[in-house]
Amino acid sequence: MCSNWFPMMADLLPVSRHLLAAAALATLSACSIIPDTGATDPDRFVQETSPIFYRPEGIDPQRVQRLPVQPVPKSRDLFRTQFHQTYGLPTFNPVHQAMYAQKSEDDFTLPAIPYKRIDPRFLRQEVDYKTNERPGTIIVDTREHFLYFIEPGGKAMRYGVGLGAAGYAWHGRGVIQWKQKWPRWTPPAEMVAREPQMKPLSAERGGMNPGPTNPLGARALYIFQNGKDTLYRVHGTPDWQSIGRAASSGCVRMLNQDVMDLYSRVPVRTEIVVL
Repeated sequence: MCSNWFPMMADLLPVSRHLLAAAALATLSACSIIPDTGATDPDRFVQETSPIFYRPEGIDPQRVQRLPVQPVPKSRDLFRTQFHQTYGLPTFNPVHQAMYAQKSEDDFTLPAIPYKRIDPRFLRQEVDYKTNERPGTIIVDTREHFLYFIEPGGKAMRYGVGLGAAGYAWHGRGVIQWKQKWPRWTPPAEMVAREPQMKPLSAERGGMNPGPTNPLGARALYIFQNGKDTLYRVHGTPDWQSIGRAASSGCVRMLNQDVMDLYSRVPVRTEIVVL
């Protein structure tokens, strides 16, 4: 029996090949190999890919009033660099924004200073400054309303100041004999006599408590000459509008944030020159 098996298998192989070929032909005939040329039609493409917009019920998009076109400004208030170029920078200087931001210290909070309303010349900045005074000296230029803290290498930190009548009254060379954080203000007897409403703040009654509204501000530097108090002060002020100007009274006024910066740089016995 086994001898007859192999001839039978040989006879069946050609038949199986014919059956497979017929099945494959039937399968291909059921599939269309003609391309869909309509897929390249532009109108069909737009219809199938057109975005669907949100259309609120009861609102006609064609009747919605459009916003007016804003005119392009002819000039922009951009921060100008030292090379007098703008480069599209923002309208505020981030350095000054940090310098004059709100400050909280001890139990007091100093408000932020609107520095953009102050002449940029009077804002704190490092400048070239030639002088024979040694580094660490303070120079007050009463004519230009500047205070310079001399640094090495021909540089100085410059601050804008406001000057009152007392600020113009004294000139010369002295030393910072004493400096005070959050000072108490005691108006001079002459001022109290001239303005009787200030009597509750006289020295006999303890003066005015420290704080952001105190006329001496956050810091005060007391100037002595030959061991005597000149009654001349470098101090902060809550009146930021007086910087760069002549005020009705007072000595050398600085922005509170600036006098705090100067206070941190100046040790006791620092020399000061008032021009």
